[in-house]
Amino acid sequence: MRTVTFAFTGKGGVGKTSLSAALIRLLSERYPDKKLLAVDADPAVGLATALDMQPPMTLDDVRLQIAESIEKGETGAAAELLSEARFHLLDCIVERGNLSFLAIGRPEAAGCYCKVNAYLKQVIETVSGNFDFVVIDGEAGIEQINRRVMENITYLVLVSDGSRKGIQVISAIRHVAQRLVKCEKTGVIFNRIRPGFSLPEIESLPPVLAVIGDDDAQAQNDMQGENVFSLPDDSPLLRGAAQALDALLQENKP
Repeated sequence: MRTVTFAFTGKGGVGKTSLSAALIRLLSERYPDKKLLAVDADPAVGLATALDMQPPMTLDDVRLQIAESIEKGETGAAAELLSEARFHLLDCIVERGNLSFLAIGRPEAAGCYCKVNAYLKQVIETVSGNFDFVVIDGEAGIEQINRRVMENITYLVLVSDGSRKGIQVISAIRHVAQRLVKCEKTGVIFNRIRPGFSLPEIESLPPVLAVIGDDDAQAQNDMQGENVFSLPDDSPLLRGAAQALDALLQENKP
């Protein structure tokens, strides 16, 4: 079974979590017979709120259990945890309908646990293979996605607002991704764009998937603590996410 993976990244505050959630809603509604995994790779765990899916524990909680066993010299306990990591990972997953949710958790604690991290990454990749779609809401920068989640991404989505800083960040991320990440297609979504915005003429930027203006419904949704499934179908955020999804999938229909 082919797993189609979407990874969202960009400067903080550009709305990548909202866009990740919007894409997840669209996929779950368009393909009710497909299995979908949402991965929150941002330590802020904002995707959990956007989807209204709170996990009982994060993957980093599992990692820390193993790391603490190593620090205490309890190598037997650490080895046992490693061998059961797949089962612990299942404890981290929340399910609702055809949607499953997994949170990576807070940043790594001090100390080097390279073997532990590499093993858990392998476990995630194995579990991801059981799903038709995987959507990753990543922390700013591609290195974290590559190091802690997976190396092979079908679609890398760079999110920016109209600021020079935002565009510089996605340009830098794409440069890193070209060296570190295998992906079939890369695209840009410009979000929270005000009237008068003109697309930048930058050769290093990939194709633009969508340009989304201010979304009052989404802003109100955030203020009231509602999830993405409460948004009206004509929300600019949802319409923009649908445009981006269509552009990405036009060559690779699931």
